[in-house]
Amino acid sequence: MNAMKDAIAFAQSIESKWAADMKMPDGQFVMTYDSNEKAPDNEIIGPVSPRGGHSGMVYRGGKLLAEWGDTARADMTFSVAKSFLSLLAGLAVGDGLLTQTSEWSGTLFGKEDRIDHNRVVGLQVAEAPKGTRRQLKKPGTHYEYNDVRVNRLSLSLLELFKEPLPSVLKRRIMDPIGASNGWKWDGYRNSTVKIGGKDMVSVPGGGHWGGGIVISAKDLALMGLLVAQGGAWHGKQLLPKGWTAELIKPCPVAPFYGLMWWLNTDRRQFAAASERSYFAFGWGSHIVWIDPDNDLVTVLRWVERRKAGGFVERLLGAIKQ
Repeated sequence: MNAMKDAIAFAQSIESKWAADMKMPDGQFVMTYDSNEKAPDNEIIGPVSPRGGHSGMVYRGGKLLAEWGDTARADMTFSVAKSFLSLLAGLAVGDGLLTQTSEWSGTLFGKEDRIDHNRVVGLQVAEAPKGTRRQLKKPGTHYEYNDVRVNRLSLSLLELFKEPLPSVLKRRIMDPIGASNGWKWDGYRNSTVKIGGKDMVSVPGGGHWGGGIVISAKDLALMGLLVAQGGAWHGKQLLPKGWTAELIKPCPVAPFYGLMWWLNTDRRQFAAASERSYFAFGWGSHIVWIDPDNDLVTVLRWVERRKAGGFVERLLGAIKQ
């Protein structure tokens, strides 16, 4: 298992450079700093948790193959929350509720969607600097990684379920798969809305302005295993049958992206990984990597994303020995 030890050692060597308190030397939140946002767009409106150290887990064939670091510690996961939203959207579809996509434009919880106009995340090219207002296009013809619009999706799901999304997630997904009680999904200080006459907190699809899902590597791995198994757990179908296949269908205008899951189309995410691999990514970086060809579910916490391909290459080399 020397090759596996080498893969783990490499992962440990590429730990994120983000400070433990999640702040830059000038006090700005690392997320809004990396997004190059200025006041007032960069105002933090949700909780920010200090981070732990690097950790990781590898499952193969549903069995634990390797584990390192403090995998029980709950940490912010940023845009991995989007992939959780995609699971909740699947529940809504299965329940006969309706969701839609569009070039929605507006202001939600004090954040204007213009903040993420021309934002570059992934493989697209922006037409102008991030935050520059652009002309809206016909729905379905333009891809944009826009956190305000993701938060609008979350609010829409809240309105459909008429139950706080963390409660739906816990009751219908996390508890059935044996997740811990240590995870949470924080909203913003100003994201309480009335649903059916009751106050409920609408939660964000990431930690862009604070808040979001705080969760351990162990619980992320369980989520990955559920998706890898087609949404079934010990013979019970938790997600609508066929929904996980929908998650990884390439978007026509952004073939590197599915339904809030990143794809390895043309192996452009990780050259060494199979093209059928798909990922939940979060800034920082956090990675849930599902590889159907090698029956792998891998979780990496707090790594330098641009160097993670070296771990992928080493891990695949180790399992082939």
